[in-house]
Amino acid sequence: MSHSKRPRPASKAVRKMAQMLLRRDLLMVGVCLVVAGFLSLVIYQIGVYPLQLFLHFSDDVHHQEDLKKLGKILTEAATEDKTVIITTLNKAWSEPNSTFDLFLHSFHVGKGTKPLLRHLVVACLDEEAYSRCSEVHPHRCYFMKTPGIDFAGDKMFMTPDYLKMMWRRIEFLGTLLKLRYNFIFTDIDIMWFRDPFPRLSKEVDFQIACDRYSGDDKDIHNAVNGGFTFVKANQRTIDFYNYWYMSRLRYPDRHDQDVLDQIKGGGYPAKIGLKMRFLDTKYFGGFCEPSRDLDKVCTMHANCCVGLENKIKDLRQVIVDWENYVSAAKTTDGQIMTWRDPENCMKQWWWKNQNKTSIGVKNQKNTI
Repeated sequence: MSHSKRPRPASKAVRKMAQMLLRRDLLMVGVCLVVAGFLSLVIYQIGVYPLQLFLHFSDDVHHQEDLKKLGKILTEAATEDKTVIITTLNKAWSEPNSTFDLFLHSFHVGKGTKPLLRHLVVACLDEEAYSRCSEVHPHRCYFMKTPGIDFAGDKMFMTPDYLKMMWRRIEFLGTLLKLRYNFIFTDIDIMWFRDPFPRLSKEVDFQIACDRYSGDDKDIHNAVNGGFTFVKANQRTIDFYNYWYMSRLRYPDRHDQDVLDQIKGGGYPAKIGLKMRFLDTKYFGGFCEPSRDLDKVCTMHANCCVGLENKIKDLRQVIVDWENYVSAAKTTDGQIMTWRDPENCMKQWWWKNQNKTSIGVKNQKNTI
């Protein structure tokens, strides 16, 4: 007796279930590929071109600032084109006869710099600094509060508190740009001896000093120094400062200057059309690479030097050298005058690893 083979009901159900599982698996694979692609894009965007979410400073930044008080100070201090000079100050640097006093004194002895003091705003990092600033530079002091962090002491280079202080500064400067103020940022250990504005271009978004200058103001390989910057307020610089600030997450335990070195030659500045310029140490010099010509120097920075006391001693010497130069300007007998060696800073690690070059005052009659 023959029996015809018929599909078993169970076999049909198995095949149907297998087809359903296959469709589900294909769908899951597709979803995973989409998610993976999206995450890859996000990672790429954060690493190279930040997403629009990161392109604008949010209210989370602004809530740290008292915008009413800050706005009043900026309005009173700004030039006609809304430009201010900004520095930051903590207790250690504000002590009498310390860096802050030398900084202010340089404006008084410099050529054409005293009138610039009306445009100088001091962002104070602690109450003691704010109190001292209010005594010697009234109506131009802003208390830049940072909840939960004490910035009062001398923060040694690359310590955790030093890094926090540097990144808080970048955050604050980004806020000024968001408020549409152009600014010159200057470290407080920079002496101002001539008005720098004639040496700065109004056609460039971001200009920055150098530890060492290659001779080309467009060369991204210049060794930058964030202690002196001139930044025009526009959407490009707002975006760039936000990108710079966010990039600290990609480079942990690095300070703002190191991170800038990493990103300045990347694709993002080019993408947003940011115009950058690197300032010649002939005009904007420092202990790393001093300006040799006192007839041209605008600023002198105590860079390549660690330790507050070392900076103070050598900056006092810089002030004396400048005052001697000014006094001798009308009676000079043709001898070239420039800076003496920064003796206290020369004892440190940087100087020990370099060939010492003569940056002393050649006019020994004025050596003190």
